[in-house]
Amino acid sequence: MMSSSLIASFWCIFVLVMLCFGRTINGQPLVPALLIFGDSVVDVGNNNNLETIVKANFPPYGRDFIKHKPTGRFCNGKLASDFTAENLGFTSYPPAYLSKQARGKNLLIGANFASGSSGYYDTTAKIYNTIPLSKQVELYKEYQKKLVALVGQSNASSIVNGSVHFVSAGSSDFVQNYYINPLLYKKYTTDQFSDILLQSYTKFVKELYNLGARKMGVTTLPPLGCLPAVITIFGEDQNVCVEKLNKAAISFNNKLNSTSQKLQSELSALNLVVLDIYQPLHDLVTKPTDYGFFEARKACCGTGLVETSILCNAKSPGTCKNATEYVFWDGFHPSEAANKILSDDLLAAGISLIS
Repeated sequence: MMSSSLIASFWCIFVLVMLCFGRTINGQPLVPALLIFGDSVVDVGNNNNLETIVKANFPPYGRDFIKHKPTGRFCNGKLASDFTAENLGFTSYPPAYLSKQARGKNLLIGANFASGSSGYYDTTAKIYNTIPLSKQVELYKEYQKKLVALVGQSNASSIVNGSVHFVSAGSSDFVQNYYINPLLYKKYTTDQFSDILLQSYTKFVKELYNLGARKMGVTTLPPLGCLPAVITIFGEDQNVCVEKLNKAAISFNNKLNSTSQKLQSELSALNLVVLDIYQPLHDLVTKPTDYGFFEARKACCGTGLVETSILCNAKSPGTCKNATEYVFWDGFHPSEAANKILSDDLLAAGISLIS
């Protein structure tokens, strides 16, 4: 007799196949639009239009993307959110809201408001002159007005209600602010700082809900201590994941789960799903060969130990020739190959958002 877990796995695969099969028959995406918020993990080019050093609109970024050109994505190719859009049946990606592409009918499939080096904590974005989550919500309100002008109030409301709102944030708050900022780490414990972030998260969810969002997916923190740059900077010459940061991520993720459950119980008709990326990425890092990867400690770009953004450039010595062998593209961000695996996990975890 098959175990209940095995049956559940078969059922999950069956539903995924049927959803994707149905998508290809009717030619329509499984949801009206995708609205994406967060940090560099999902930024598709908003930072290109800001006065910030946190950019990825130059080679070798984008070398394996469409036309082999950089777009502002912090990756050699597609992000997990790009693969998710494809899995949902979209033939193009929600445009960066600050880009020239974010106009007219292009907005009907959604928009991307994410900004590298931003997060739940407004000060994180202010340090790097990027767009905090609170400001991303303001841009979303502006987007909704444009949507109403395009299709009318009733149709716009239907699009918003049926669309998936996706947020990936928190990593920059810890790695690019808390752990390097004595004004924070001397004042707050990691648990206290997590609570501050989750207060902002709660406000964010409630604001989206009041604007009509009913389907929301939020990613957990990744294993922060396993990012190549984090090991280099905080690893004290130990070539393994930094447990202190991983423990902080696990604690935050537990609180994110309980906070999300509370929000779901409080807000009628809200479908809020926490999407775990901690375990899938941790598996890739600790067992890379099981997934077809050769290198998980060093990133592809440059020395692979710390480079990201302007440090990962066309003149970075040592940049790998084949990024498919690497879990990480730069010191902080997964490669396209890793993003493909993570996106499949996201789709399986977020089935209730589309079924």
